[in-house]
Amino acid sequence: YMENARLLKEAFEGLGYSVYGGVHAPYLWVHTPGKASWDVFEDFLEKKQIVITPGVGYGPSGEHFIRISSFGHRYQIKNVINRIK
Repeated sequence: YMENARLLKEAFEGLGYSVYGGVHAPYLWVHTPGKASWDVFEDFLEKKQIVITPGVGYGPSGEHFIRISSFGHRYQIKNVINRIK
């Protein structure tokens, strides 16, 4: 899962996002400045068919972040990476 986290982190950073985590834990926090986390959630779900977690679900400090898990098979992670690009 940590290799999956590395791949996801690289993909999001390559798109210009600031990414936290994914180094010592299989979860990544992706900063989405100026965008409400629920709006980003809806965009990922409706346009990319990817389920992420809105950061605000973890409290007010989580707003403008999304949380992504690297748990999944490698082919699923690569599929997600292709969809976010």
